[in-house]
Amino acid sequence: MLYSALINVMVKAARRAGRSLKRDLGEIEHLQVSLKGPANFVSLADKRAEEMLYTDLAKARPGYGFLGEEGGSREGSDKSHTWIVDPLDGTTNFLHGIPQFAISIGLAREGTVIAGVIYNPANDELYIAERGKGAFLNDQRIRVAGRRKLNECVIACGLPHIGRGDHEQSRREMTEIQDKVAGLRRFGAASLDMAFVAAGRLDGYWERNLQAWDIAAGQIMVREAGGIVSGIEGNDNALTTGHVVCGNEFVQAELVKILKPL
Repeated sequence: MLYSALINVMVKAARRAGRSLKRDLGEIEHLQVSLKGPANFVSLADKRAEEMLYTDLAKARPGYGFLGEEGGSREGSDKSHTWIVDPLDGTTNFLHGIPQFAISIGLAREGTVIAGVIYNPANDELYIAERGKGAFLNDQRIRVAGRRKLNECVIACGLPHIGRGDHEQSRREMTEIQDKVAGLRRFGAASLDMAFVAAGRLDGYWERNLQAWDIAAGQIMVREAGGIVSGIEGNDNALTTGHVVCGNEFVQAELVKILKPL
């Protein structure tokens, strides 16, 4: 399938970094890790993948800014474009050898995400979206699921862990939603949760306290697959609030209705 030059740049960078992560996954027990926070470890693989992505993207588009989980913000001469990158979304999964992790690359122009690539090297699933051109999984067009009854829907969520997030609030949210849906899931990689919504595998997803690099590529993926993405308020920007709710038009609205008062 033919994609734009921009998407080809993003895919090439993601695949190269993905090969490195896949090798590291195969030798997970030998990886050196450094303490990043309470119960939250990051591997050298994470840092290496980000540097590979930065090198490839900077070479292809000199001057673009770069916002990465590991290296933070790196300004470029082109103030209107910024790569928003998570080199290893699902770090805890990765460190436990669970093959649910991804490289997430979004490109923002004047603050609006215009393209996204999410790649899971463990199973070679590649999600692509570009504004106005639709969303794809391994070259096949994807769409959000069409279910309009919450009790038939499978919804993904985040779960705060030790030292992070409001555990009481999370329990209230799950209590309110659990008895209204067919099932709740927690997979541990925000970008893939949003990609699964875009592909119709999940009907909806919500999570609080995320970063821009967790959301950027997933946001355009869901929207280009016909879904709605917002913050908890329903009309706010998940990229700036760090809280995300997504699904088809019905599911997103129903989740907001439940979550907003909490």
